[in-house]
Amino acid sequence: MRLREAARAVAAAALGPGTGPRLSGGGGGRAPMAKSKFEYVRHFEADDTCLPNCWVVTRLDGRNFHRFAEQHGFSKPNDDRALHLMTKCAQTVMQELEDIVMAYGQSDEYSFVFKKKSNWFKRRASKFMTHVVSQFASSYVFYWKDYFKDQPLLYPPGFDGRVVLYPSNQNLKDYLSWRQADCHINNLYNTVFWMLVQRSGLTPVQAQDRLQVNEVTTKRIKLPKETEEKEVEVTRTRTKTVPLHCDIIGDQFWEEYPEILADS
Repeated sequence: MRLREAARAVAAAALGPGTGPRLSGGGGGRAPMAKSKFEYVRHFEADDTCLPNCWVVTRLDGRNFHRFAEQHGFSKPNDDRALHLMTKCAQTVMQELEDIVMAYGQSDEYSFVFKKKSNWFKRRASKFMTHVVSQFASSYVFYWKDYFKDQPLLYPPGFDGRVVLYPSNQNLKDYLSWRQADCHINNLYNTVFWMLVQRSGLTPVQAQDRLQVNEVTTKRIKLPKETEEKEVEVTRTRTKTVPLHCDIIGDQFWEEYPEILADS
């Protein structure tokens, strides 16, 4: 008992006479930071203020969600429960945090777009990222039981985040287009992959080989800092011939298959 009392006395002394922990729920606000000889350590904090007049995009991704999905029995290729849970978490983030104008998500990632002129937390990138990721992760755990009624949460999920700035409206639109194009490509691949596994009886390795066949060819190229061409082995994905009944007069076909007009 004496050791515990001594520890409490040390803690009370550190807080100062008549003070208490800052976690108390009462009013009174937060006391100003104490002036002391230790205050110099604040100079080690990096300035992470986001540039002005730029869209601030915070994107989060699930940490090791392939293993998480396997251990929690996610349906393949898409689990509606998991997708709806991600959307619920995104809605919560938008309701709880300031200046978010839209969000876009796929699979285990979500992007949140903050206003171009937002001055939330003085535009500190670390604040944008940590608030979004922590709010999303806590919401994922909080709402889990509403979507996975028969599947207990075996361990807490993790998410990482990043902040990227886009100066123009077109940059922002291109970013969101990139994420949606990535969604389409991944979804098409995963749908066909799991149909080969679940309906055709292929193993995952066989299905992967069926969808991507590489060939090794020898090609004469000029390497950097070399004066003469040399023969090197080049590995590339073999294209497959497929019948298409589509319009080749408009631009859509050529935008979907830019490799046709490529130089090599």
